[in-house]
Amino acid sequence: MKQHTYNVQVDWTGNRGEGTKTYKGYGREHVIASQGKPQIHGSSDPSFRGDPARYNPEDLLVASLSACHMLWYLHLCAVNNVTVIEYSDAASGVMSENEDGSGEFVQVTLKPKVKIAAGGNRDRALELHREAHRLCFIARSVKFPVEVEGDLSFAATA
Repeated sequence: MKQHTYNVQVDWTGNRGEGTKTYKGYGREHVIASQGKPQIHGSSDPSFRGDPARYNPEDLLVASLSACHMLWYLHLCAVNNVTVIEYSDAASGVMSENEDGSGEFVQVTLKPKVKIAAGGNRDRALELHREAHRLCFIARSVKFPVEVEGDLSFAATA
């Protein structure tokens, strides 16, 4: 079995001079980095005293699921003679917070809108969403349901 390793560096940048001396006294800002890639400026969700202008781990989890599905879908379309012209996804996730402050995601819904070349095989293009979902590394790794509600249209003929 092949194994792949992913290394990231996460550095907290929210020390406002007193560290975590008080709950309200520190920032949740952090920087995510991986060698040779642009940094991602993160924070916690605004509900947990985070900066709304920065990505939070929950955003990134939903984005990871969406991107993984998209990349598998594009691959499968390419090798199955389905020409994708446009792809976008308005993905959303639901997290439930428990009394003790812990929580977990209970669902993520992907809503990919795909435009394929005129004359393409609509049924095959829709079926490939199921296959992409089955193959997605991230979706296979989470314990909550990931739903895919694909929408398909055709490009205008020339």
